[in-house]
Amino acid sequence: MLGIIGGSGLSQLANLELPRRQVARTPYGEPSGPLTLGSMDGQQVVFLARHGYGHSIAPHEVNYRANLWALRAAKVDAVISVASVGGIRRELGPGAIVIPHQIVDYTWGRAATYFEGAGTQVTHIDFTHPYSANLRARLLAAARAAGEAAVDGAVYAATQGPRLETAAEINRLERDGADLVGMTGMPEAALARELGLDYAAIAVVANYAAGRGESEREIPLERIATVLEEAMARVRRIIDQLVRQ
Repeated sequence: MLGIIGGSGLSQLANLELPRRQVARTPYGEPSGPLTLGSMDGQQVVFLARHGYGHSIAPHEVNYRANLWALRAAKVDAVISVASVGGIRRELGPGAIVIPHQIVDYTWGRAATYFEGAGTQVTHIDFTHPYSANLRARLLAAARAAGEAAVDGAVYAATQGPRLETAAEINRLERDGADLVGMTGMPEAALARELGLDYAAIAVVANYAAGRGESEREIPLERIATVLEEAMARVRRIIDQLVRQ
């Protein structure tokens, strides 16, 4: 069963049929909100708003462990993360939809593993390729079927937030090989791997990163909502095609 985690700009799935909400309890506390269960094209889907249905949970305050645990408890075996990001690479401008293939983690202080605590054996996961190759391929095929352009591959830099980055920090990320910058990619991807869940991301570029393009002097925050509204309609079409595969 497919689970979808919606980020900024996607707090609900309008095309979800017969939706019902289900409160989830986990050993790691409360997830961001109730799970929304429903169907798309006859297939069962579970949706969760990462920042809460009122968009009130900051990136560094998201209970990533509870979110992924709740999805797995609901019998989800594959997770699509939808996240808004800043574009570092010139061609990744506002409105671009990207299926990243790699991630660099700059976050700190977040609960980042299930394997900790007294009596818990140290466990290492292979994270060479953080996103599921099969799920990425399915997303790209779904985008083509929906007639929506999606960029195949990018390096996602996960920063702490909630503030946006300085131009110097973006320069550093670019030197490190990053193409996109966001605040929620980690530890979400690693936790999904620990739970054995297939995981891939749809990154929606909301704005150029600091010091890039029209954000050279400052980021035009007032335009982000409009960009996301249009782009998320395209994301919904991709997801609809993905479910039909």
